[in-house]
Order: sequence, then structure tokens, then C-alpha cells
Amino acid sequence: METWDAIRARRNVRSYTTTPISDADLTRILEAGRRAPSARNTQPWDFVVVSEPARLIELSKVWQGATHIASSQATIAFVAPIAHDARQIAMINYDLGQASMVMAITAADLGIGSGHAAVADQERGRALLGFPETHYLAYLLALGYPAQTPLVPLTRMDRRPFEDVVHRERW
Repeated sequence: METWDAIRARRNVRSYTTTPISDADLTRILEAGRRAPSARNTQPWDFVVVSEPARLIELSKVWQGATHIASSQATIAFVAPIAHDARQIAMINYDLGQASMVMAITAADLGIGSGHAAVADQERGRALLGFPETHYLAYLLALGYPAQTPLVPLTRMDRRPFEDVVHRERW
């Protein structure tokens, strides 16, 4: 798939088939995240890949909106260092957003759906994934082949009109 097609085909997928994701495809998605840009090239992330079904079920309990994690074929947990000043927190969050989006587009390019999730229960996440006290579980990105419609460029989007979103020179 071409990049533009992958961008147009990417959507949040929260229902997956049982088809496994190959190690090569999972590695490509992770490599895309590793290559994502970050402020001052700090690369403030570690990625924990979870694919064992019982562990995915437990991981889905870190937030009430993360039930789709349980049925994914793999989920990437984004772990980041705990920051204490507002600027550093903002930069880390921006960088994690870039890494997650480039992973989602790479997955779409491979025909793999993705669905992001927030995290509320840090202690459950830490107990399950084993990351140090100096870090926190920021986000999750579930991966799997879409159970309903395959990923294809969308022609009808649920998005604000271009003219309402884009302002040139001034608002």
C-alpha cells in the first residue's frame, strides 16, 4: 500500500480476527515506532510487546475503555519516564503521539488494524509488565486484522470538513 493510501485506510479497529501477526510484520511496526521523531532526539519510550492471550486479558483491565486489548493479536505498551516539569511532560506526550501514529500507519500499510487505549491503573500495568518505578505506562496500541471490513482507503469519513479545519495565514 502507498503511504497516502495507508493514511486514508487507517482507522481505529477494536474487533480482530484470530489470525496471528507475523514476527516480521510486528518487527516492522516496532521499528517504525523506534524511528519516530522526538524532541531533541530523546526517544523517551520503551515498547513492551504483549501477545500471550492471558496477559492481553489482564492488560485490558488497566482502563475501562481498553476491552479490545483482550482480543488483539498483539498490543504494544508505551512506557515512558516520569517527568516533573510541564514542558518535559508535554514533549514526552507529543513524542509518544508521533511514535504511536507512525506505528498505526505502518500497521495499516500491512493490512493490520490498530486501536489505541489510555491507561488508568498504573499499579496493575507495572505488576503485569515489570517496568521500573521511574517510568509509567502511557498508552496501549492493540493490533490485529480487522474482524469486519479490511483496511481500504475510506471515501466517507466522519471528519469535520476540510474548509472548517484548515485556516491559511490566520484563523
